[in-house]
Amino acid sequence: MSRWMSTPLTKALGCRYPIVQTAMGWVADANLVIATTKAGGFGFLAGATIAVDALEGEINKVIAATGSRNFGLNFHMFQENAAQCVDLAIRHRLRAVSYGRGPDKQTIARFKAAGVLCIPTVGALKHAIKAVELGADMITIQGGEGGGHTGGVPSSILLPQVLSAVSVPVIAAGGYSTGRGLAGALAAGAVGIAMGTRFLMSRDSPTPSATLVHYLNVKDPQQVRVTTAVDGMRHRMIENPFINRLEQAGPLGRLSIALRSAWKWKQHTGMSLAHVLSVLRQALAEEPGAVSQAVMAANQPVLLQRSMIDGLPDEGILPSGQVAAAIGELKSCQQLIDEIVREAEQCLEALLRRHLDQDLTEPLTELPR
Repeated sequence: MSRWMSTPLTKALGCRYPIVQTAMGWVADANLVIATTKAGGFGFLAGATIAVDALEGEINKVIAATGSRNFGLNFHMFQENAAQCVDLAIRHRLRAVSYGRGPDKQTIARFKAAGVLCIPTVGALKHAIKAVELGADMITIQGGEGGGHTGGVPSSILLPQVLSAVSVPVIAAGGYSTGRGLAGALAAGAVGIAMGTRFLMSRDSPTPSATLVHYLNVKDPQQVRVTTAVDGMRHRMIENPFINRLEQAGPLGRLSIALRSAWKWKQHTGMSLAHVLSVLRQALAEEPGAVSQAVMAANQPVLLQRSMIDGLPDEGILPSGQVAAAIGELKSCQQLIDEIVREAEQCLEALLRRHLDQDLTEPLTELPR
């Protein structure tokens, strides 16, 4: 272990390098987490899109292949099986859980009592502060460059804001894919980086080749843009015919698309009709546009499934960070982590040499956190 790669993240999570693989729906399965873990990173399983009856099997698969529980589970409290995710993370003594719209203080206290670290992902300073108040052990900040649901503040602004405001370790996400990025994040005060798009665009990703071609064909970061057409919230993804159709449809057209998608999701997961109807009941008092947003939010997994499982990238959504435009080759998790670590170490060693070579008139002082 080099002096640069040992950080509070590696010590707390039990991994060799301060590199986290995020939980991408239909992508972050057991095989991707296994590849990340063996390469020295820390991986999260995507609990939101793993079938209820398969989730424990995926957890056991990672444990058996790595001989370790040093990986995490991601979930959302609005999942129908959120309680199952909480129970499994605690029962199997996983190292960490991650979440967005997260659990309440009581649930977080259960995790902490079991020794499971809580690492929420936030996209705004106020959310970081609130997460720490609720008991977060670390914070992952995702800048607006990141894929999927994302805020509007760039990583270069959000990271220093959060570092100055919270006392827990901070992980930087949103726009990271290289060793230079890791070196910059560590130099700024982060304890590591988290990457989604870079791991999605790897040879260990289960993403179908037809979909990966869409990602590799992105050459302009502006092709990876934010839309609110799916569920009313900021969602960064690669532009495709489905998103264009959704944006151009009126309220009734969006509702029709949403209901067709919801029915496919129910058939795939065995989700109870009562649960589907409960989503509709919550929004029936609203206009059709609000109903469609509620339904689309509830069945986003099937929109991901069309692209990430069925290999039909024009018929689903393609969440992506803008960094996709800077990635031109698929590598294994081992290759990309080795290259990121090597480049980061070279950058940081070069920075240290420049400081040592200077004739400084005043001693260097540590930057404030």
